[in-house]
Amino acid sequence: MSAVLEEAPPAVDAGARGGGTRAVLALARFEARRLLLSVPVVIAFVGYVAWIVWRTRHAWDDHPALQDADRATQGGPLFIGLAVLLSTNHAVLRSVRRGTEDHFAVLVLTPWRRTVAHALAVVPTVLLTAVCVAGQFTWEALKPGAIGHGSPAELLVGPLTVLLFGALGVLLARMVRSALAGPLLMVLLLFTLVLGTGPGGSDGLSWLSPVVAGLGSNTLPSDLLGRPAAWHALYLAGAALCMGFLAVLVAGGRNAVVQAGAALTLALAVTGGVLQAGGVAPSPELTAARERASVSPEKEQTCVEHGRSTYCAFPEWVPRTGTWAGVVDRVQSLTGGSAHDQRLVVRQRIDARYGLDGDPAIPAQTAPHLVTVGTAWGGNRVPEFSSAVAAVLVTGTEEAGSELCDGRMVTLMWLSLSWQDDPMDALRRVRLDDSVEGSAIVLSPTDPLSMTEGQTDVVRRLLEKPPAGVGERVKAHWAELTAPGVTTARAAELLGVAGPEKADSCEE
Repeated sequence: MSAVLEEAPPAVDAGARGGGTRAVLALARFEARRLLLSVPVVIAFVGYVAWIVWRTRHAWDDHPALQDADRATQGGPLFIGLAVLLSTNHAVLRSVRRGTEDHFAVLVLTPWRRTVAHALAVVPTVLLTAVCVAGQFTWEALKPGAIGHGSPAELLVGPLTVLLFGALGVLLARMVRSALAGPLLMVLLLFTLVLGTGPGGSDGLSWLSPVVAGLGSNTLPSDLLGRPAAWHALYLAGAALCMGFLAVLVAGGRNAVVQAGAALTLALAVTGGVLQAGGVAPSPELTAARERASVSPEKEQTCVEHGRSTYCAFPEWVPRTGTWAGVVDRVQSLTGGSAHDQRLVVRQRIDARYGLDGDPAIPAQTAPHLVTVGTAWGGNRVPEFSSAVAAVLVTGTEEAGSELCDGRMVTLMWLSLSWQDDPMDALRRVRLDDSVEGSAIVLSPTDPLSMTEGQTDVVRRLLEKPPAGVGERVKAHWAELTAPGVTTARAAELLGVAGPEKADSCEE
């Protein structure tokens, strides 16, 4: 018996001919598809899209300020990021759970190349998140009542958050080879970043969080925000890429490219983090601009004429003056006497001295025939503004309206609410306790007004009657209805409805 000895063929270095790169890309495509179809990610995207549709279809959101709308895109991607973290971590540890790790030793893909593929697999999910963010912001921007300017850096926060969490999931799987690590980290982040109070941006450390939204509900002009959004986007991008390179290093990829990438992206993250921390405190120029806008808004505003009245607003809000004029005209058309032709000055007022984190009250004005309007619009803001207009037309000044206690409040509230699509619903929304019975505080752009129980009863009866008939009585008895000291019972008698069951406490 003889044996033929043949020389074994030389080993082929697939990586030298690009086989390794093609294999990495092929695995990345496969893992990207699995990631997009994983149950947590699908649920997160379905919930995110449903939230976008629900959020943007509400009537109170039909007049968005785009400098707020861009930040509103950052919350939803947090849930996407948490789902991606869990699913990515689960995918990297698949071979460990199934006991197939040793089989990969005979393949082209070494552990660090497989890590690169898992990191690249996050990119399509990031791009899909970017599409959702762009769709949400575009939907808001195309609304007829939209004003202001969005920030590209603020819009990048959502997709970069998903990229950051995806890279964190890969890194965690390479450092802790336990299936429990990913879910535990996700729960921890869920409670600290989503369900907790969240950072408010008042100091530099708070900006280490992926999403930093202002705590207050104050809408400010774009040039007064003072948010280091560009540096924050650089910080997130650097941190996400650095985690990806660190995951490759931990997996054994210690070539010069990976080491240089880790060092460069770490430098980007540190640079962005340091500069964003330094940009939290407002500069002297920004502080002075906020002071001028708060104390002397007339120096920063543009005034336009609509009908008989003047409307002064910050430049971004000038297109909205026509909407304000529509409310003023509807309220004024119901008045009698000299109020029917009275020239008003509607001025936009803010207190920007505390930035987005503050939500200070705006004091009522003492000058005659001046009406305050805020930066927000839609929903409750409409009856609040119409009440302010009616208060000035009835009493002459905002300050006098805020101190009103007698029967003039009945006329004031009927002027404010009777012309609206659903007067009774408007009455409920303009009151602090959302009720249509009993005494309550009436909201206004400045100091609130107050209604007694008896006044509430009379106003409710008036709103149940046809507005045309009541309107004729308002104009016919305007002088007496707006005379200081008129009682609620007398106002009800003049307007043809039953009076209150008991005298109001302020009239006794």
